[in-house]
Amino acid sequence: MSGHSKWSTIKHKKGATDAKRGKIFTKLIKEITVAARMGGGDPESNPRLRSALISARTQNMPKDTYERAIKKGTGDLDGVNYEELVYEGYGPGGVAVLVECLTDNRNRTIAEVRQVFNKAGGNVGTDGCVAWMFDKKGLIIVSKEASDEDTLMEVALDAGAEDIKEETDSFEIITEPSDFDAVKEAIEAAGIKYELAEITMIPQNLTKVEGKEAEQMINFMDALDDCDDIQKFYSNADIPDEVFDSL
Repeated sequence: MSGHSKWSTIKHKKGATDAKRGKIFTKLIKEITVAARMGGGDPESNPRLRSALISARTQNMPKDTYERAIKKGTGDLDGVNYEELVYEGYGPGGVAVLVECLTDNRNRTIAEVRQVFNKAGGNVGTDGCVAWMFDKKGLIIVSKEASDEDTLMEVALDAGAEDIKEETDSFEIITEPSDFDAVKEAIEAAGIKYELAEITMIPQNLTKVEGKEAEQMINFMDALDDCDDIQKFYSNADIPDEVFDSL
């Protein structure tokens, strides 16, 4: 499992009690607003909004909060116009990193992103320097405690999943973005609980980081999470499980 996927799973598990819950809400509100602005306020016909609302409900966001965000996106309420930006670069150990931002101030955002990269010993690169290393996919992570492999394969593959990979304590179900909703709904209908379900960028190859560099990568991801303008980030870091287990 790539470092960012493992990190996302950990955040998902502890999100409801995390001290950073306010930051999570802020980022989700931005995403809901932009999704509604771009594709309309009906989640049934707007996959991006539907995905954002699933994340919001998972984090126990109050209904009136996400409904206000939708109205700001559709123009029914006054709101901020956010710009979508993507930055590419390299983190500790030379790992490839993609950063997705939503911002109302481009200059502020690039300055903050550069600062986070520089502090970690990395650097922001040119457009296209690492994007080619990632594929946009649906990702659903199911704990081995929630299902056995045979059952999961039957349900997921029949619903259109592309692949299922076995990890130490979980299964990764990979889908094309267009098949993501159908596979997720099939898993839910089978009564199988998942730990994480999202449209993400999956690295084609992983770069192993160990020891000090692995710890630096954890701190780097934490700093990226702390940046208000950064919505999501992806890396091809392969971090040993024991490093995450120490968190």
